[in-house]
Amino acid sequence: MNLKKGRVIVFTFCIAIGIMSCSNKKEEQIDNMIFKKGEKITNNNFTGEVWLNNLAQADSINQNAVGSVTFEPGARTKWHSHPAGQIILALDGVGYYQEKGSPKIMVNKGDVIKCPANIAHWHGASVDAKFVQVAITGREKGETVWLEQVSDVEYSK
Repeated sequence: MNLKKGRVIVFTFCIAIGIMSCSNKKEEQIDNMIFKKGEKITNNNFTGEVWLNNLAQADSINQNAVGSVTFEPGARTKWHSHPAGQIILALDGVGYYQEKGSPKIMVNKGDVIKCPANIAHWHGASVDAKFVQVAITGREKGETVWLEQVSDVEYSK
């Protein structure tokens, strides 16, 4: 085998190993997720790329809806409120949460946020990290009330 042909084979082998390594890392990240990412949200209640996996629908036996929500960096909800409140469990990444009239707070993996009933708030990912949450939303007093978009100025404060 000549030297040029040997270099081509070694180069091709190195590229194949690199692709397999990247592929394995992606599979590893997916395997480490507690819940599947779900379906991409396409309504106008969110800014940016957001996915929802409905884990439990509210029904006559249990009035709580439970969903895993994945926000890509910069993605967020509109301002909104919940007639029966909401609990957010931070599973991964870095997020933000803000109630009307209060400063924005950073939310990290393992944090628990209790959103009071009928208080306008928003939540989503930080500027440079995704954010994965489980939202537990009481439905016994009605559905989520969606309000105005969170402006870029409000988001970046």
